[in-house]
Amino acid sequence: MVKSVRAIYFDLDDTLCGYWNASKVGLKNAFAMHGPEECSPEEWVRHWAAAFREYAPQLKHTNWYQGYLKSAEPSRTEQMRLTLARLGIEDPERAKRLSQAYMEERDGALKLFEDAVTVLDALAVKYPLGLITNGPADVQRQEIATLGIGHYFQNVFIEGEMGEGKPVRAVFERAEQAVNCQPDELLMVGNSYSHDIRPALDYGWHAVWIRRDSDVPPSVDGKDAAPEKLPAEAPEPDMTISELSELLPLLLSS
Repeated sequence: MVKSVRAIYFDLDDTLCGYWNASKVGLKNAFAMHGPEECSPEEWVRHWAAAFREYAPQLKHTNWYQGYLKSAEPSRTEQMRLTLARLGIEDPERAKRLSQAYMEERDGALKLFEDAVTVLDALAVKYPLGLITNGPADVQRQEIATLGIGHYFQNVFIEGEMGEGKPVRAVFERAEQAVNCQPDELLMVGNSYSHDIRPALDYGWHAVWIRRDSDVPPSVDGKDAAPEKLPAEAPEPDMTISELSELLPLLLSS
């Protein structure tokens, strides 16, 4: 693999930075600040998770999606409204306050993984680096700015700016064209098997899957709280790692 790789693309959330950890902090703090007294902040987070499991999977198939691509605020506020509604509370202004507080507290808690800068510094000397990340344009750009990592990447592909995201093949084709590489000359590093690893392998790329114990969304039901597993009979990535620093011996050996 190493000899053929000419450029590397990274996913952002929970690959380079601890998004789910920040999300959990943001939710708890938001509900502590603005949540009704009917529940504790921890209980409100569980109600939020239940509402999320009902709402989010259908988002791309509703009228919300085109607005979501540009700005997360309307759908984030709707998610809070649905959370309150689970206990019969109709309070649009409180939903807005919760939404704003969640965004601000989450962004304030967002941090790169400890080895991310070391890895990016080392790889940027040898390879063109890029980002391919799903999510609303405003949130993803804010994350890049908050983390201070934009200068590492020659190309940044964001779902909200393209109008489509991973695992769509056209997204990977844009990335190929941007660095003038063939598929087998590209490496995808990501934490999601379904969005990062499987499509990369299907489209002829190399893929390294990073799996961490922390990679559990706040929306996951407690009994299912574990990192994503390799689906049955699915192709194996080129390598599975638990720390970004494991990339360096692999990619700097030649």
